[in-house]
Amino acid sequence: MTTQVKDPKHYPALRNLQFSPLKQGDEQYILLWDPSRLSHEKLVIPLPFFFLFQFFDGEHSLEQLGAEYLKKYGEFLMPDKLSQLVTDLDDKLFLEGERFEQAKAAAVTAYRQGPVRKPVYAGKSYEADPEQLRKQIDSFFDSKEGPEQKPSEHQGARIQAIVAPNVEPKEAGPIYAWAYKELREAVTPDVFVVIGTCHTELAHGIAMTDKDFETPLGVIPSYRPILDHVRTHGGAMFFDDDIRHEQEHSIEFQLPFLQHAIGSQRQVSIVPVLCSFPPDVLANAELKPLFEDIDAFLVSLKEAITASGQHVCVIGSASLAHIGLRYGDNKPPTDFSFHRCMQTDLEMLKKVEEMKPEEFAQFILTEGDARHIMGFSTIFLLMKLIEAEKGEVLRYDRGITDQFNSTVTYASISFF
Repeated sequence: MTTQVKDPKHYPALRNLQFSPLKQGDEQYILLWDPSRLSHEKLVIPLPFFFLFQFFDGEHSLEQLGAEYLKKYGEFLMPDKLSQLVTDLDDKLFLEGERFEQAKAAAVTAYRQGPVRKPVYAGKSYEADPEQLRKQIDSFFDSKEGPEQKPSEHQGARIQAIVAPNVEPKEAGPIYAWAYKELREAVTPDVFVVIGTCHTELAHGIAMTDKDFETPLGVIPSYRPILDHVRTHGGAMFFDDDIRHEQEHSIEFQLPFLQHAIGSQRQVSIVPVLCSFPPDVLANAELKPLFEDIDAFLVSLKEAITASGQHVCVIGSASLAHIGLRYGDNKPPTDFSFHRCMQTDLEMLKKVEEMKPEEFAQFILTEGDARHIMGFSTIFLLMKLIEAEKGEVLRYDRGITDQFNSTVTYASISFF
């Protein structure tokens, strides 16, 4: 007996997209975009259409979608409007189906055949001109929000890791500078494992790539001995999602700061790692296969680092809380709710300073991830990879991301 495949245009299945509220006059809309950036398109839809997306699961027909709309709003949704919505979504590669799979396959082939990973956000999130970029980074260090001019108390020490924001440098550059000042004044490491939060799902929770990374300040080579060791010692699956590196900003945002801090002293080499997994991977039996993948990755990477004989420093590119309508909350944050979020963030970061990764995860689980901690997986992996006695939160701040006061928090942290 064969199973009949359902027509995706009649039984639409929405991909994993990101959404943001918009207000134009008295009307409310939803902006859709693809966080993986396999599609660069955006789509603005009326708020009532957003209600229907919970039924875009490949199991509900267009007729059933229309019935759900009628049940919710007491209005009949014309079939041609619903069909046009599905067509618009499919045209923009926002639906699962043959068009998306073909586009993804073509993107993977092009990325793997390319000589380097190109800078995607230069000229948008930071300066594209090399000289202007150097001046921009200098200005972050010199700003009143930047690090103090006096030498670090860890000057000349052996640094193990830093955490820096993964929001746009033009917005949070001075906070980046706090972490990179510690790196600049420490003993210069040989290799940097750069771990970035991936804003899309990953099959094994991890995505590595052996591409060199180009920035306006030059090309940074990937450190092949560590990458090859992972690939040939049971870690080949961690390269399956290497395409995620092409458009993800988390690693790219760190590299100009790294070149600025270290590049004049020696050639910078990196091991690029993207990650994405929830804190309940440690406790949820249904996520055991994912937990086993992550554990295997940690074992393989630690062995590779040891075998390399290099002084390796880990850089974590991570943000903390995401609060407000843009991130799924029911209302915009107030001054009171932000200050409460800040207090909770700093309490949570004590677990990071104490180098207690499991307690860090449990803290987030206990509150039901109410603050949407995007950088959990990055910070967790970083702590599991290093053997520092403690960490130190150097600076904490926030950024507002939309007209509804949605807010992201972030910090710079050092580990010696």
